[in-house]
Amino acid sequence: MSVLSSTRRPRAATRRRRSSDARNLPMALAFILPATIGFGVFLVWPAIRGIWLSFTDYSVFQPPHFIGLDNYRRMFADPVFWSSMRVTVYYVIVNIGVQTVVALVLAVLLNRLTKSLWVRGVVLTPYLVSNVVTAMLWLLLLDYQLGIVNQLLDWLGIGRQSFWGDPALVIPTIALVNVWRHVGYTALLIFAGLQTISPQIYEAGKVDGATETAMFWRLTVPLLRPYLAMVLIVTSIGAFQVFDTVSVATQGGPANASNVIQYYIYKVAFSRYDFGYASAMSVALLVVLSFITVVQYRLSRAGSVAES
Repeated sequence: MSVLSSTRRPRAATRRRRSSDARNLPMALAFILPATIGFGVFLVWPAIRGIWLSFTDYSVFQPPHFIGLDNYRRMFADPVFWSSMRVTVYYVIVNIGVQTVVALVLAVLLNRLTKSLWVRGVVLTPYLVSNVVTAMLWLLLLDYQLGIVNQLLDWLGIGRQSFWGDPALVIPTIALVNVWRHVGYTALLIFAGLQTISPQIYEAGKVDGATETAMFWRLTVPLLRPYLAMVLIVTSIGAFQVFDTVSVATQGGPANASNVIQYYIYKVAFSRYDFGYASAMSVALLVVLSFITVVQYRLSRAGSVAES
């Protein structure tokens, strides 16, 4: 009898749980419905339409005309497209490389020295400024004649630099301007990951005689691997989509030195009204971003934590 009763109890608990889940299902669906509608209307449908338009010859002056793979053949033969991709990759390497290193150092300092909400708010402040305002601000600060940065360089005897007009300096300049804006947010993401690491791990490392540098490389970095992978994936996708700073400060110049892929797509679509070709380049960018995301995830083994 005791065996039968013990068997019935789990079954009864399972039935009650299923009944509770069934009652909560309508409420759960009601909560996710607005986000699902927004996702479908603003992401899924535009993506499907964009893929369709990439196979057409389409402008606002005539309906889409199916042309097959002609836009993609044109894209592979377009030197400006490949130049824009090289410029974009160069920008991403500089931007993400500097931003990740600075954010990691800043997050470690925040974790070790202070956990004040006020300090975290100050660190996040540049991220609250819009991209357009940030670009206009640094456009003035780095102006060759009137910018305070060039005046300071002149006073130090280094000489004025054409940050926005020199092809060798324009992409590093744009990259560092966006590092200034985004590094606080990236640091707080890494800081959140640091909060999940138990202090007892560091205490054990100190007992074993490990130095601060050794604990950083053998404990902190491996345990942060999932968070660093997430940060790299998110920031890389955002970096490939850089547009505002280029549009405000350089318009792709000088001599296409800052003509990133997003700005080139914009010019083709809204200056030449060649939406079919612009859609094809957008699809190509989507494929590139998907490939980079998968590669980053695999290389960083984001789903696991390295053994220390």
